Amino acid sequence: MNVGAWCRTDGSCEFTVWAPFRETVGLRISGEEDRNVSLERQDRGYWRAVVEHVPPGSLYSYVLASSRIRPDPASQFQPRGVHDGSCVVDHGAFVWEDDMWEGIPLESMVMYEIHVGTFTAEGTFRDIVPRLPQLKELGINAIELMPVAQFPGGRNWGYDGAYPYAVQDSYGGPDALKHLMNECHRERIAVVLDVVYNHLGPEGNYLSEFGPYFTERYRTPWGPAVNFDGPHSVEVRNFFTENALFWFREYHIDALRLDAVHAIHDMSAVPFLQMLAERVHSFSLSDGRERYLIAESDLADSTVIRPRDEWGYGFHAQWCDDLHHCMHTLVTGEQQGYYEDFGRPEDLVKCLQQGYVYTGQFSRYRKRDHGNSTSGRKPSQFIVCTQNHDQVGNRVRGERLSQLVSFEALKLAAGTVLLSPFVPLLFMGEEYAEDTPFNFFVSYSDPRLIEGVREGRKAEFSSFAWMGEPPDPQSAETFRASKLRWDRRGEGNHAVLLRYYRKVIGLRKTLPPFQVLRWEGCDVHLVEGKEILVMRRTADTKEVAVVLNLIREDVTWIIPSWSGVWTVELDSASSDWNGPGTSLPSTIKAGDQLNL
Repeated sequence: MNVGAWCRTDGSCEFTVWAPFRETVGLRISGEEDRNVSLERQDRGYWRAVVEHVPPGSLYSYVLASSRIRPDPASQFQPRGVHDGSCVVDHGAFVWEDDMWEGIPLESMVMYEIHVGTFTAEGTFRDIVPRLPQLKELGINAIELMPVAQFPGGRNWGYDGAYPYAVQDSYGGPDALKHLMNECHRERIAVVLDVVYNHLGPEGNYLSEFGPYFTERYRTPWGPAVNFDGPHSVEVRNFFTENALFWFREYHIDALRLDAVHAIHDMSAVPFLQMLAERVHSFSLSDGRERYLIAESDLADSTVIRPRDEWGYGFHAQWCDDLHHCMHTLVTGEQQGYYEDFGRPEDLVKCLQQGYVYTGQFSRYRKRDHGNSTSGRKPSQFIVCTQNHDQVGNRVRGERLSQLVSFEALKLAAGTVLLSPFVPLLFMGEEYAEDTPFNFFVSYSDPRLIEGVREGRKAEFSSFAWMGEPPDPQSAETFRASKLRWDRRGEGNHAVLLRYYRKVIGLRKTLPPFQVLRWEGCDVHLVEGKEILVMRRTADTKEVAVVLNLIREDVTWIIPSWSGVWTVELDSASSDWNGPGTSLPSTIKAGDQLNL
């Protein structure tokens, strides 16, 4: 069932809402004179009405009782915030200009994560557009937008969205997002959208007044779980499945990244995630272009990315934090919280060989065995990073890696991710060592909720040795302090690192072994007796070697019996990259000494 308000070509509008336990459901259309319409009950608890003369932009609400007037759970726009009326959107009126867009294969993507509100000073979809040529010049061909579903107030990470179908008003609303999509596709840039199906935000969330969208059988960090497997769960599944197709169909989104699927509790014979993958696959076939599903999961469980005929969910890829944890512990020395499970060079080797570091062995942090085998999975199914919104923003002061490690370590981390056999993801500003924090921020209106968030943030850091008070998440200044400073891109080491990122991404895109994302032909090992990691990759008779010094001291290494003469494509210690200088020749061969 296609829920929500849908414009018809004859000027009428069809309204559909799920409210299985209501005796009556009314519709109020706001105007100079409010119009009140009774909806007719349909099968399985849906209510429907077709109303004449409802122009796009009309505001409407559902009347559940005399004193209960609520926005549409499937509202497509909330121009007055989460508590006021919903707005009718005519998707057929927008002029799309991306007919020739064929998409980008997932394995070819170089992703760039963006928070719309802090990416530019203005913080809107339209203000991203002038920056697209700079991202393209960097080598980015896919941007990932943090959630844009309507949240309370004007500043939020987006994971507190209350209306999964509605495009955030402070970002510019539906047409502004479509304009961004047109321009991205014009620049040959794909768009990944972050969606949240494991919970809804606490403010403006009226779904429980309509039906059993939630269940007390399971608990999540955000409260009751979404009802994906209990009574009436068929219609709850429909609500979220249709939402995924809505973003593909009406906004031409190229891929969805599902937040924290480990918090989706579902004991069904056919889990919701598997059903969703089947529906998206069918949509892709009918539309003639592949759409991708990406999961965020901390379970190290390859079931998420195994095909459905191998008893998996059939997702195309997942965010894999293991490479981040490996690199972060090596370059910072931090070992608190979940970092206690990482920190050895051998962990990084295994991650580059298998994706997961934990494939069934005991985890000290979790105090149990963790993970399973990735056998049969492709490295292109793992999206990796050294920074993202979680790993930066969930620090007590929101410090980026540039604030924690040396310039040389930044280059080491970047080279590891960008030249790995996985799909790389950059976090906005990383490419030029942005040193503003990325804080956690909200703009709630309920004082109790505000205080609860403040206390919750403090408790979240209890397992880490981070000192000090986190910035007030409700403060507008906390939000403003997180905005990128684009002028830094042309200054000092910022400009050098930006040029370095362009060079490394260019190597990834031009040298054949880096373009083939597979385990075969990728040999990763540590040099015996030294903390030097060597990754050799081959393809089409070409071979590349990435040599990484994983400690803070200079080391030397005699090239072993490698055949042929090797060309040095990049040395991060070179003065070209503001390094300490190097004595490496332009070509090397077996027996030569490398100074790292």
